[in-house]
Amino acid sequence: MTTATAASPAATTAAPSPLVEILGPEGWLAVCALGDLIPGRGVAALLPDGSQAAVFVDRGGRTYAIGNQDPFTGAQVLSRGLTGSAADRPFVASPLLKQRFDLETGECLDDPSASVPVYRVRMDGAADGGRDD
Repeated sequence: MTTATAASPAATTAAPSPLVEILGPEGWLAVCALGDLIPGRGVAALLPDGSQAAVFVDRGGRTYAIGNQDPFTGAQVLSRGLTGSAADRPFVASPLLKQRFDLETGECLDDPSASVPVYRVRMDGAADGGRDD
């Protein structure tokens, strides 16, 4: 169990971390602060329509969001997968059956017949997830 402690004066003067927002069927939705994301680890977000998104940030600061449901098992687990890259394509590997999903396109790198949804990402209303495109 943790207990709250008073913040140090230095901690209160730091600029707040920008909010990560994803574009869902009902518009832009704030998911978490960018500082809450750790490179190589995902965060699951429940969307207003009941679906889930898996949100990631890479070591370069680029953010990605894909559907959290593994199409091979139906389990909401992609946010718990391992991230990596293959031929300069960032991916997350499902923690269950290890299929890899491209974080930019949602395409399954191991079975082209399967894919997951991809969501646009922005920081506090700014350009998409640190991308230049």
